[in-house]
Amino acid sequence: MANDEVILVDFWASMFGMRLRIALAEKEIKYEYKEEEGLITNKSSLLLEMNPIHKKVPVLIHNGKPICESIIGVEYIEEVWKEKTPLLPSDPYDRAQARFWADYIDKKLYVSSRKIWGTKGEEQEAGKKDFIEVLKVLEGELGEKPYFGGDNFGFVDIALIGFYSWFYAYETYGNFSTEAECPKFVAWAKRCMQRGSVAKSLPDQHKVLEFIQMLRQKFGME
Repeated sequence: MANDEVILVDFWASMFGMRLRIALAEKEIKYEYKEEEGLITNKSSLLLEMNPIHKKVPVLIHNGKPICESIIGVEYIEEVWKEKTPLLPSDPYDRAQARFWADYIDKKLYVSSRKIWGTKGEEQEAGKKDFIEVLKVLEGELGEKPYFGGDNFGFVDIALIGFYSWFYAYETYGNFSTEAECPKFVAWAKRCMQRGSVAKSLPDQHKVLEFIQMLRQKFGME
């Protein structure tokens, strides 16, 4: 598909957009990156046109057709460019399990992690407790494997690793050490960061902290 036009409408700090950046890099797909400046207000006409329902990044645009929601986008990339670097296992049961864990990450990890930097007091403490519990569940699923898919970096790793760029901020506001609580998880994250596709797709953790400080000021929390 040499003549494909691929555009990614995204925001640099979005852990969901990072999924698509990594998947495209793993498949060696060239694409045009469009940074969405109006994350909260003043959203671009392109974003509103391509994602009129949720009005959120990321949006993958393939030959003029939008694919919304990051996990759906990663699956789409896998199906369209299936001849390059498989991201999902070939076995139907293993594929179903990978989708289960990606769904678990979206339902459990994002909600708890947002409470760490976006709330205070008891709600923040509850969010931190839930966050660490979710990481421990994920550690259990990882086991002794180098990646969630076994020996190969794949779908669940892509769904999860973007959150790692926010960990410094979580630890700063939550006053805890992920490595002390979940050493296997951090070892996995560092292993993923050695991949070029991940290293070039994740922003600097200190830059993410500065972004969150700006958000907290905007919301009157600092």
